[in-house]
Amino acid sequence: MSRTTISERGETPLPEDEAGAGAPGGKGFRRTLGGIGLVVAVGSGALLAVGAFLGLYVRPTSDDWCALWKARDMGPFGLASDFYNTQNGRVTNAFLSGVIYADDMLGPKVMPAFLVVSLGVALFLLARAALRALGRPQPPAVLLVAAVGLIEALLFFAGTRPYQVLLWAPATISHTLPSVIGLWAVVVAVVAARSRHRWARPAAVATAVLTGMAIGTLSEPFTMVAGISAASVGVLCLPRLRWAKDWYVSTWCVAACVGLASGLALLYTSPGAQWRRAQVPKKPLTLSEVGETIHDWWRMWQTIGDQWAYAGALAVGVLLGLGLVFAGPIAGHRPAAPAEDGRPRRRGRRAAAAGEGRPRGLTVVAALLPLPLLALASLGVAYGLRSGYGITGWTYARTWTNFLVPMLLILCAYGTWAGHWLGRRLTAPRPAARAARAVTLLAAGALAVGSAIALVQPVHTTATGTVARSIAWDRQNTRIRAEIANGATDVAYRPMYIGWLAEPFFTKVYARDWAAQCAARYYEVDKIHRG
Repeated sequence: MSRTTISERGETPLPEDEAGAGAPGGKGFRRTLGGIGLVVAVGSGALLAVGAFLGLYVRPTSDDWCALWKARDMGPFGLASDFYNTQNGRVTNAFLSGVIYADDMLGPKVMPAFLVVSLGVALFLLARAALRALGRPQPPAVLLVAAVGLIEALLFFAGTRPYQVLLWAPATISHTLPSVIGLWAVVVAVVAARSRHRWARPAAVATAVLTGMAIGTLSEPFTMVAGISAASVGVLCLPRLRWAKDWYVSTWCVAACVGLASGLALLYTSPGAQWRRAQVPKKPLTLSEVGETIHDWWRMWQTIGDQWAYAGALAVGVLLGLGLVFAGPIAGHRPAAPAEDGRPRRRGRRAAAAGEGRPRGLTVVAALLPLPLLALASLGVAYGLRSGYGITGWTYARTWTNFLVPMLLILCAYGTWAGHWLGRRLTAPRPAARAARAVTLLAAGALAVGSAIALVQPVHTTATGTVARSIAWDRQNTRIRAEIANGATDVAYRPMYIGWLAEPFFTKVYARDWAAQCAARYYEVDKIHRG
């Protein structure tokens, strides 16, 4: 009689050829899974590499013109003071702009590569930490890299404004960088939780306050998204709910919320923010205005839903979930002892829930909670856009990044759960189970690969437009510099539009043309005229 083995969950006996390297599914299935993961990882990595490399071809446009001359003439602290007193109160935003634009366009050129690397590393570390906390096995690294890479590629290129989300520094500082800072703050909190030093946790809590204050004066939309997320996690992790063993997580979340609220209060009460609110008087919040805000919110999600490539985050999550099942046994997890008749014992759902030490109903609530929280956060962003920019505010898609990051993570998490759930039920050596897991793998793999392929066109369009503009801009800049060297005080500038952004002469009235005036200050001339 052939020897059989019991899977690590004590559910299904496996024949010798399925035992392979200590995991169910067979070597062929695991190789195919790894191969698909490799294709997704390489494809996403290539797209991200192109995006990072395009930073070298970024040239000034729109808000760049103002940031360049202010950073040069005022420095980071002077720019922060200017924002606090006369602009909008975003002192952290202004300080970072002063640092990034300190050496002309060097900072904005490096920024895309920094965002790609820092966001990717943070996501990778947090994914590994989350799997370890849940007691799951570490899947093949290629699957984690594929998930992180595709999520990043979707964030930067799947939307309607890829140039603004990755290559335009004013938008990345306000709406992309805050997510990176927030994720790294969580990484610091996780490291502190595992540290044996007594000072690690208090230091992480103090850092959460400071980071929250910085984010509060960096980006109002992300402050709201982060505050909703931190408050929800803090409540769920109260020790009495048995999701956490102590008060550390809840304390850290409270500290983050305190920092966010403090930073937002500093921003809101600043002279600059008061001046800005005076320019656009706030309308009373009537039922009609609420309805229009909800309509804007719905149009935002319609636009996002029209891009099917976002489903790739769900698909790559399914691949990751399959990898958790078929990668190998869970470390430290003993298989269930077989029953007297030789069959493996199955743990009932109630027993499994009791083993987790938390109520099953709370687990269901925690699993479903991200959806209404995401809806609430995005509705808040829609309201802020309508309040600040009017009826067309919802079209400012660069601000959507603040909730697109959690959306993509939620999709990947649900996909991972679905892949793990299906994988556990498809480990049997029966032909039907083999066929079902093959179909699941191919369907998820095809969607993930197709999602990456769908991003090739926006990357190509962004690349060709960015490179072509940089060549033309450099040629014009050389001419302008030569005219200025010969004593010219009024030079010609031909607008070069890119990424749906403003350029000099976007309006017929020069007194209202802030882009042209900032360009003149940048070139240190009295005036520029249309070339």
